[in-house]
Amino acid sequence: MTEEVQFELDSAKEAMEKALERLNRELTKIRAGKANPSMLGGVMVDYYGSQTPLAQVANVGTADAMTLSVKPWEKPMLDAICKAIIDSNLGLNPQNNGEVVLISVPVLTEERRKDLAKQAKGEGEHAKVSVRNARRDANEAVKKMQKDGLAEDMAKGAESDVQDLTNSYVTKIEELIAAKEADIMKV
Repeated sequence: MTEEVQFELDSAKEAMEKALERLNRELTKIRAGKANPSMLGGVMVDYYGSQTPLAQVANVGTADAMTLSVKPWEKPMLDAICKAIIDSNLGLNPQNNGEVVLISVPVLTEERRKDLAKQAKGEGEHAKVSVRNARRDANEAVKKMQKDGLAEDMAKGAESDVQDLTNSYVTKIEELIAAKEADIMKV
């Protein structure tokens, strides 16, 4: 296998790995019934005029399985944090006790669980599309190399390797989605 072909395989693998990492990040944002600090990962707080991630202005943790606690570094931020959580449309109701913001995570209804499972499947489909795009790009590069003089059997071997790589990443994605769906649907 030539260095160019190996480079394309490595590039495809890197792109597929990034798709898998993105899927993992997105799946952690989908809650599965219990409190998880990553649920507030996308919340941006107005910190003296600039939008700042919540994790940079407060310590986010879990008080128990169904309660998140947000302890700001500065007490004046309590109201801004509550407002940011409400504005984030996560369906959470923060309670400010003067020291910490406590958030009770409501129990999921069956309908909401199905919606979240559907959302997880959608994220999985996005990841699969990214993986397939990486496969397409690698195969196009191999075809171009073949036109430039790469042996046909090497090109076929490279396309086969790309397909094997694609299949392995699609399988990993499907396993992640199945695990997340099982977690979401578990009462």
